[in-house]
Amino acid sequence: MEDGGKGGMDERRRTRDPANRRTGEPAQRGPAERTPRPRCDNEPVSIPADSITIFAVDGLPEVHPGDDLATLLGDALEKCVEAGDILVITSKIVSKAEGRIIEASDREGAITAETRRLVASRTSIHGTTRIVETHLGLVMAAAGVDASNVPDGTIALLPIDPDASALALATALRARLGVAVGVILSDTFGRPWRDGQTDVAIGAAGLHVVDDLRGSTDTQGRTLEVTVPAIADELAGAADLVKGKAAGRPVAVVRGLGRFVTGLDAVGAKRLIRVGELDMFRLGSDEAERQGYERGRAEALAERDTERASESGTGTGPGIDSRADSTSEGYDEGYAEGYAEGFAEGSSKSSPDSRAE
Repeated sequence: MEDGGKGGMDERRRTRDPANRRTGEPAQRGPAERTPRPRCDNEPVSIPADSITIFAVDGLPEVHPGDDLATLLGDALEKCVEAGDILVITSKIVSKAEGRIIEASDREGAITAETRRLVASRTSIHGTTRIVETHLGLVMAAAGVDASNVPDGTIALLPIDPDASALALATALRARLGVAVGVILSDTFGRPWRDGQTDVAIGAAGLHVVDDLRGSTDTQGRTLEVTVPAIADELAGAADLVKGKAAGRPVAVVRGLGRFVTGLDAVGAKRLIRVGELDMFRLGSDEAERQGYERGRAEALAERDTERASESGTGTGPGIDSRADSTSEGYDEGYAEGYAEGFAEGSSKSSPDSRAE
């Protein structure tokens, strides 16, 4: 009798435990065991002041091209959201609904088509990785072209205009749910200087994407001059902790930060992109040095041609002198070093031994 009772208890434990105690391997869960259930059926959680809660939303069906994503989200969130909640939505399901799914046969061509300019490229035993600036201004690996969580033989492209997509969803969901919510569209990015990836906001609507603290004071009374936390990015990364990459839960709700929820005319995630002179790292180090070298050499050769033309009395020649602005374009030291090397080499071509070239 005791043996039977013990065996029954062990069986129940093996069924209930998230991992197999004997092997240490995760419990095997087949599709039939994962029945979608709305997370919102739970009782509302009381949130202490100065605290937030983040939970993933279950029950959202697989999204296909042409689906009305706002309706699908509204159905899943109807009993779930409160005024001031912020919805963090994986951009992949937006891409699916918008039909941004293509055949995977020409992935490299798709990356090229989505690319405005190449930032850096490195080749390893795993292939070539391209860090590019997309037509949206986002700097990321492979232009966001991704083969995860899509049908075999296909790849997903980023939404054409993530801010516009976020605005459409925020508008529809506010009307459907009757409360003001913010919307963030997230995607996974690598980071310079750091290993690993995190989710960031590529689209946003109905919330302040940054918390501009400039002009306020710290605990010591000092004025903050550059402190502007990227709220939307922080929330995108935090929400991914509960959504996961392969759990089939692409939406999370952030509660407790209603102070950041605002009108639908707020600036979107484009506010987070550094452009122009603010971008100190427009090129990878190798690319910057190569570009600097090529420009320096070209300008030295042009200067040589100008001097020759002046000596022969045939005019000023096609001289180019843009060295003055070579340090004001946001390039790093690699560019300057490459420029100096290239200019020196180009200048050396003016020696008597090399004039025949």
